[in-house]
Amino acid sequence: MDTGGSSESPIETKKRNARTPKKVKESVLKQKSPAEFFAENKNIAGFDNPGKSLYTTVRELVENSLDSAESISELPVIEITIEEIGKVKFNSMIGLVDQERVDEALYDDFESAKAREKRLAKEARNQEIQAKNASLGKKTKEPSAPKGIKGRGDASFFRVTCKDNGRGMPHDDIPNMFGRVLSGTKYGLKQTRGKYGLGAKMALIWSKMSTGLPIEISSSMKNQSYTSFCRLDIDIHRNIPHIHIHEKRDNNERWHGAEIQVVIEGNWTTYRSKILHYMRQMAVITPYAQFLFKFVSDAVDKSVTIRFARRTDIMPPVPVETKYHPSAVDLLLIKRLIAETSKQNLLQFLQHEFVNLGKAHAERLIGEMGPDFSPKMVVKSLTSQQIVRIHQLFRQAKFDDPSGDCLSPAGEYNLRLGIVKELHPDMVATYSGSAQVFEGHPFIVEAGVSVGGKDVKQGLNIFRFANRIPLLFEQGADVVTRTALKRINWSSYKINQTQDKIGVFVSIVSTKIPFKGTGKEYIGDDISEIAAAVKTSIQQCCLQLKSKIVKKIQAREQQERKRTLSKYIPDVTNAIYEILRDAAQQHAKKRRYEGEDAELVKKISMKSITKEMLREELTKHVEKVDYEMALDYAMHSGVSEEPREAIYIQALEGELDFIDFHNPVCVLRLFQNTSEL
Repeated sequence: MDTGGSSESPIETKKRNARTPKKVKESVLKQKSPAEFFAENKNIAGFDNPGKSLYTTVRELVENSLDSAESISELPVIEITIEEIGKVKFNSMIGLVDQERVDEALYDDFESAKAREKRLAKEARNQEIQAKNASLGKKTKEPSAPKGIKGRGDASFFRVTCKDNGRGMPHDDIPNMFGRVLSGTKYGLKQTRGKYGLGAKMALIWSKMSTGLPIEISSSMKNQSYTSFCRLDIDIHRNIPHIHIHEKRDNNERWHGAEIQVVIEGNWTTYRSKILHYMRQMAVITPYAQFLFKFVSDAVDKSVTIRFARRTDIMPPVPVETKYHPSAVDLLLIKRLIAETSKQNLLQFLQHEFVNLGKAHAERLIGEMGPDFSPKMVVKSLTSQQIVRIHQLFRQAKFDDPSGDCLSPAGEYNLRLGIVKELHPDMVATYSGSAQVFEGHPFIVEAGVSVGGKDVKQGLNIFRFANRIPLLFEQGADVVTRTALKRINWSSYKINQTQDKIGVFVSIVSTKIPFKGTGKEYIGDDISEIAAAVKTSIQQCCLQLKSKIVKKIQAREQQERKRTLSKYIPDVTNAIYEILRDAAQQHAKKRRYEGEDAELVKKISMKSITKEMLREELTKHVEKVDYEMALDYAMHSGVSEEPREAIYIQALEGELDFIDFHNPVCVLRLFQNTSEL
């Protein structure tokens, strides 16, 4: 019967709808700010988890403080405090009232009655098995600790404070220096601990993500009558600072430097050893700095206070900004240099914007570029094709290597001092190589090798530094680790790789450190120039140690010979005396000895030479030989002393001026009394 409606069955309707394409939702073009990008990819900056975030925050603040003090040639004095904040205190800080649990089953760590009964039954069975085995005298494995109830637990919060005596910051620049990602003062070609000033900003971003609390900055520059105080956080989406307080306060103490305080989520228990290890290694590579590290907790037994004392007032020279090497530039960099240069023509541009490129060499390059180029042509009129031609020639032409004058290595003096100060080794050797080049960037490798010491494990203990920063993670793939483990034959230098306490210290400085991965924690093993320089530096240290070890072995053998000789002095004395007495008796009967022999047997007969006299003479001879050996050893190896605290006494009258003469192994300071001039 026709009802006047559709005759289509439900199955046909379903098939028709399946054939009809759904309307696709239009995609919307979105943009992200740099702050938002790094917040979503925080592992790039070393903020992988709460524990690593605590470590990275300490590291970034310490390194910024060192850079700040060194930039004004001030001996760094840095105080780092990590204060543990409990849940109750944290909630009061943010104005949150604690709430008692109402529905226990809602929480991740809830254990149902059935699960609890099952767990207790299993524990009871394990105890019965342990008791039965014990009664039968069987050895049983210790029961494993019961697995914790599922649950993430409460977060741990810490207030990290870092105070220094550095340059300080201009009052008006503070908000942008902390609240705007990719803004900083470290851009350019220069050896720096950091490159983009991202670390302190990432600490603020992590604070905003984990606690919501702002960062607090106090700063004052030299001879400034006020202290700048700023409390701010960051607008992630717009990448601009959100200022709570920004004011000037009295600076009656005439303090200069910066104090930064940030509250973050962290994990001290897991990363305690890493943080303390980092501070110890920083004290090795910067013995001219004074560090005071504190961990403060309500639990007194958890609190830690460690002072890393200064051992020298000799600082490495401040690294200087340099120009780019022609072989190290790309198209984008050439275009940027052209846009920023103040030079008018091409010849001046080549001469002044690139290192090791004199006038004669620049003219030869321009002549090689083709007829479209001339020395006097306006540099900003270069077309894209002409810039490509310049880039192609830069890649093919031959240039002198850049020098290492722009670099600031720690120096053998400071490296040796730092090793002795922190490890107290039995012997140490250091070596500083000459500047070398990879991809147009100069680099210098310094190395130290120590044997023995305090708190040093048996075997190889490897300490890696890049631009005077300790590297603690991803050690296995690093060029230093692979060289020390696979390319150095330690036994050939009289060093036992497994039993001796060996410290291997390698510091690499460069205008560009070729880190691998996003964490910037290790240098790859694929750059042959760096790998060869690292191997040579370690070998040079080992050669120095070998001569010391051989002398030490010889001295030990000499002492052993002395003990052996002294042990047999009574027996030898008796034997010699008996021989001489028999000779005297034979001489009295046959009178066959003449000259000195006759005189000797005569003294024996008259008892002018006794057994005691012979023993004394033999003892004196052994002592004399031992003294000569000891004197020879002391002249070659020197006398080892414990390191002492450096004390500097100010002159009562007049001011002392001085000049430092640097040497790879020492610094000679010449004082001059200016009051007498």
